Amino acid sequence: MKINENVQQHFRQSEIPFMQLASDWIERANTEYRPILTDFLNGREIYLLQTLVNRYPNLRLVSNGGYINSEMKRGLIYPDYFSPRSADFELAILKVDYPVKFATLKHNQILGTVMGAGIERNVLGDIITDGEKWEMVVEKSMAPYLINSIDQVGRIKVKLVSMPNNEVLNVIDDSKVVNLTLPSLRMDVIIAAVFHISRNVAKELILHEKVRLNWFTYNKPDYDIAVHDLISVRGHGRIKMTANNGFSKKDKYKVTFQVIKNK
Repeated sequence: MKINENVQQHFRQSEIPFMQLASDWIERANTEYRPILTDFLNGREIYLLQTLVNRYPNLRLVSNGGYINSEMKRGLIYPDYFSPRSADFELAILKVDYPVKFATLKHNQILGTVMGAGIERNVLGDIITDGEKWEMVVEKSMAPYLINSIDQVGRIKVKLVSMPNNEVLNVIDDSKVVNLTLPSLRMDVIIAAVFHISRNVAKELILHEKVRLNWFTYNKPDYDIAVHDLISVRGHGRIKMTANNGFSKKDKYKVTFQVIKNK
């Protein structure tokens, strides 16, 4: 289904391919009158999908990433007669079993290993830790492949073990809410303001591909950030825009962020 031009003008050009995919999911749910399950989506994509679903009075959207406050979630678009259950999201929890007393794992190591196993990013949800133990949320159909394929992270021997879905780790939330007034929503402006570094340093981080936007490397300092975007800055931390609160009396953006700074 082609996206209406009036809808397109409210979103970034780079988001149009996803909007087209989302429109196809919605059309299937609407014409086939049945639930349609998506792959894992980031917060911005869930927001875009919800915007489109809201145009259909007989359809609903619910998302689930395996635990409360998950970042990556699978969406379920369903007709209003349907009652979603947890099992409908087809999620699997895999524990990373490794010698805790003798080794240390990091998020990027685990992610790199999983990506190196040849799977697409959209079949993998969050990789989570309680500070010592590690788990990952994946599409249920991919769990056997990952269990059989991954036996090492870096030089550390590991074993992936399937866990009951109600035994997800108690994730540490050390994020803080930060309210700022900014002259623009450019990526370099936001990174500089949040992490108290110069604009030039922020720009260099982006140009040298040390910044990821919604889990993908992005090297355009002047890219405008929107609500639900997640920025990861190597060596500094992560920023999620949670609200755009309009303009100040001096015509500056009043924005709310959720920030996790590296310790």
